[in-house]
Amino acid sequence: MNNFLTRILLTLAVPLIIGMFTFYFMNSYFGKPLNPKKTQLVRIEVPRNSNFRSLCKTLQKKKIIRHWRVLDLHARFGGDDTKIKAGEYELSASMTPKEILTKLSSGEVYKRSITVKEGANIWEIAVAIQASEIATSKDFLKAVQDKTLLSKAGIKSESFEGYLYPETYNFSKGETVERIIWTMLEQGEKKWLPEFSTRSDELNLTRHEVLTLASIIEKESGNFDEQGIIGSVFHNRMETLVKLQADPTVIYGLRKFGRALTKKDLETPNPYNTYVNYGLPPGPIGNPGESAIKAALYPEDTSFLYFVADGKGRHVFSKTLAEHNEAVHNYRSYLKSQTEQTANAQ
Repeated sequence: MNNFLTRILLTLAVPLIIGMFTFYFMNSYFGKPLNPKKTQLVRIEVPRNSNFRSLCKTLQKKKIIRHWRVLDLHARFGGDDTKIKAGEYELSASMTPKEILTKLSSGEVYKRSITVKEGANIWEIAVAIQASEIATSKDFLKAVQDKTLLSKAGIKSESFEGYLYPETYNFSKGETVERIIWTMLEQGEKKWLPEFSTRSDELNLTRHEVLTLASIIEKESGNFDEQGIIGSVFHNRMETLVKLQADPTVIYGLRKFGRALTKKDLETPNPYNTYVNYGLPPGPIGNPGESAIKAALYPEDTSFLYFVADGKGRHVFSKTLAEHNEAVHNYRSYLKSQTEQTANAQ
């Protein structure tokens, strides 16, 4: 009888022991991280419509998981292989397969930052996008001038210039340029208050014209506190039918950024040359921020028609041409003295 019970117990115990050993082995191999101490994050890109098994093999190659079949089996048994979302993820060898799958299926992607500075034009934004590796500058510039996309947004212009609100944005690698543009455009919509439309009507200006004027103010001002005065100068010039004569508009029209203008440049006709043409150019020359937009809508009440840099980061404003010529003379004298001081110091 005792022998019989012993045989039964052994018969039951052996599979149990084997099962426990198998469970322990499987849990150690399939359930635990490759290296609990290796917490360094590795950036992995999951392309749209990518093959899950190929992704598993990439993770093995990057030494994030022990073997590609580990994650593949986890996903198959858990039904998670079809839930993986495209994007860029930060993973480490200290994460368990379950944690990796959870992150990949949650869409918790790594975000890259793009800072659009006040006054930045579409070419400068394109450079920032290219540097962030979110998208190519070529694709962005193509989309930002796409007539179909502009029509969809209800913008009658050559590009989205002026409508891309200056701010820091976060996008995942591989984001479509259309989505990038739309996000910046929507932010601009949020910042354009209903009172701005009312004020535009009072000034007899369209929103496009306000943004155009604001972009010029943005480029001409080195200090936020001067923008309201600079805004008044341009409003006064438009009201008295005096040409705006804004250097940044000429630069934009020639697409010759980063160099000083010549007399020939100022005399060369193009739609953006406000030394040749009266009134505002056909569109914005950059993407203005809130302060510049307010300066275009609510300029200070002055009689100034001219301004020139003082050489110290600010401007001198004048009501008459005689006053302006004197200010220009003082500015040139200041620059000359600074040059002489630098030469003597060397």
